[in-house]
Amino acid sequence: MTGLSLSEVLGELRELEDPRIRAGNEKRGDGHAVNLSSLRAFAKQLGTQHELALDLWATGDSAAKLLSTLTCCPRALTFGDLDAMLRSAQAPKVRDWLVNYVVKKNPHCEALRAAWLLDPDPVVASAGWMLTTTRVVKNPEGVDLDGLLDVIEAEMKSAPEPLQWAMNECLGNIGIKHPAHRSRAIGIGERLGVLKDYPTPPKCTSPFVPVWIAEVVGRKERRQGH
Repeated sequence: MTGLSLSEVLGELRELEDPRIRAGNEKRGDGHAVNLSSLRAFAKQLGTQHELALDLWATGDSAAKLLSTLTCCPRALTFGDLDAMLRSAQAPKVRDWLVNYVVKKNPHCEALRAAWLLDPDPVVASAGWMLTTTRVVKNPEGVDLDGLLDVIEAEMKSAPEPLQWAMNECLGNIGIKHPAHRSRAIGIGERLGVLKDYPTPPKCTSPFVPVWIAEVVGRKERRQGH
């Protein structure tokens, strides 16, 4: 689906809006009102249209920014482009899609990870921790796991919410993926107590690291036992 103007694409997005979705998303800090499955289907119809994607991002609209992450050419964006985009992302879902669908496919990903990890803005730093968790899980060579645990132990308890969640995710994955660091990761989780009382629906895994690690590792060991 090529040849649509920006205004026509925005019109299509408005047609996909559902006030009930907006109400639920606003409680989570997201302002869009479009069903994400419908948005993905629309993005698939559009295909990669980089200039249109840049125009969509520039509107400032959350749904348009989400669509932008699915229709841009990630490798065409510079370090500065992506840094500016993250800082203007605003909504949590937009930041999540930007990191996962764009930054991770960009040649500047590692440089951005290192820079964002040390950024004084906790929202930007949380993106650095998201990328660090990916390294911990998929490409840990060269990552100082002990150093990460030192930072988490010293800073996670008092970190603002988005940063605390991202650090907690990293801590749990260190414990799950790296047995040599597992007992220390569990110990840090126990001492800090972060998310210990987080309400967890039935059949879902608690984000409290000691419980989370025990459940995931236990499931893996049971599968291997069969």
